[in-house]
Amino acid sequence: MAALLKRPLKLALVQLATGSDKTANLSRARSRVLEAAQQGASLIVLPECFNSPYGCQYFPKYAETLLPSPPSNEKAPSFHALSALAKEANAYLLGGSIPEYETSTEKYFNTSLMFNPKGELIATHRKVHLFDIDIPGKITFKESEILSPGNKITLVDLPEYGRIALAICYDIRFPELATIAARKQCFLLLYPGAFNLTTGALHWSLQARARAMDNQVYVGLCSPARDMEASYNAWGHSMVVDPNAAVMTEAGESEEVVYADLNEDKIQETRKGIPLQGQRRFDVYPDVSEGKIDFERA
Repeated sequence: MAALLKRPLKLALVQLATGSDKTANLSRARSRVLEAAQQGASLIVLPECFNSPYGCQYFPKYAETLLPSPPSNEKAPSFHALSALAKEANAYLLGGSIPEYETSTEKYFNTSLMFNPKGELIATHRKVHLFDIDIPGKITFKESEILSPGNKITLVDLPEYGRIALAICYDIRFPELATIAARKQCFLLLYPGAFNLTTGALHWSLQARARAMDNQVYVGLCSPARDMEASYNAWGHSMVVDPNAAVMTEAGESEEVVYADLNEDKIQETRKGIPLQGQRRFDVYPDVSEGKIDFERA
């Protein structure tokens, strides 16, 4: 089997406490990212909506204009903060997600930005599946009241390591994205996400382990820290799961950084033991990774 992960990688998930002050959020993110870099992390992840509170009522106020790229500092301070931070940390940095406003269409998106250690933007992912749910007596939420969906599967080639896939929160509930990414030789699926106390308790860990088990790859979920004073209470419990669906590391509810060392041996061991790759029956069902797929590659 060809190697997916060229050399070991230390992954850090920053479970960040966010508030209403964007400048303070960016400053807090910088401190934690640099902490992770000092611990040797070469790929660092921030949570969904790391620069703002999460909620439809907040998206327009905190939205930044990212296009045309590169945007001005005035229109996109988070973009420039992430770029500078990736360079300062000398690490790959996935900026969780931020609310984005596209002036040409007058639409809002939930958007992830990824920068390389030189501070260069190498990938953008707009949340493909919008969080529209109604669990009676528990939670009702409708992102589509404000946001529009993205339309790309986002794969990123990291020259030193291999290929990873980016998605956001609710995207994890749609296994097709993960399956396609794995079939296209990704070794890691990353999901910045802000599950709530209802869906988090039900499915956060289950979804992470299911995507890892189905595809025999590493999976990372990065949540904001829980704030019971906020209008939306994030689940927390950022975690990394290995290709055999074992939880490698898991945060609690408060702000913290968790780490995991990823290596090719675990992928190979898992796939040799349960050889799904050669046992699929595409004579019985179609390969979802075939056909026209619009990728964004760095």
